[in-house]
Amino acid sequence: MAYNGDSEPLTAGAAPEAGTAAAAVPSAGVPRAFAPGQAASPGVAPPPAPETQTLPTAIKLLVAGGFGVGKTTFVTSVSEIEPLSTEEVLTSASIGTDDLTGVGDKDTTTVALDFGRITLDAQHVLYLFGTPGQDRFWFMWNELSDGAVGAVVLADTRRLEDCFSALDFFERRNTRFIVAVNEFDNSYQYDPDEVRSALDLKPHVPVVLCDARDPRSATSVLVDLTKHLLSTKSGG
Repeated sequence: MAYNGDSEPLTAGAAPEAGTAAAAVPSAGVPRAFAPGQAASPGVAPPPAPETQTLPTAIKLLVAGGFGVGKTTFVTSVSEIEPLSTEEVLTSASIGTDDLTGVGDKDTTTVALDFGRITLDAQHVLYLFGTPGQDRFWFMWNELSDGAVGAVVLADTRRLEDCFSALDFFERRNTRFIVAVNEFDNSYQYDPDEVRSALDLKPHVPVVLCDARDPRSATSVLVDLTKHLLSTKSGG
């Protein structure tokens, strides 16, 4: 048995004192931990970098228009989630206030908002807010439009004047929008140029035809609006 200078036995496997050369040498087969910025030793892989996740861009859009034009139907048909709707039953209090021309079978109305969501692609998620159609709920529009980057104005050619208020609202706020003519059954079919002329729209405002009941048709309207927003943004 070997002894050190103080006549104490040296046992196999005893830990070397701190500061000695042996203390700085790692055991065979055990990789050293890497300090930040330290290069990896040959044959030893560095720890993997943490994965980064890119979140999609959230885009807030409004769906507006006159009473009974199909806003709730539009949001409901296109939303990938169960839409939030604040529908209430129409009562006799609406007589003389709400024009039911062409929508005589309508028995409910939106009193606050409709809400839905649709994912266009991995980079864009649309959040839809449908506005109430009656003038007495006009105060809701300023709140709902806060943060919105664009709007769909639904129009009914049987009551085209009902969308004038929505057009004026978005023009005053410089909110970009497109006009989507909701083609109701048994209504005369106008082409987009005729509607543009009747509404006295500027040339850059898109006018499209749609069926708010058809998810593909409603989605196409939102795609057209998104393209319009991107083109006007890139064009200044």
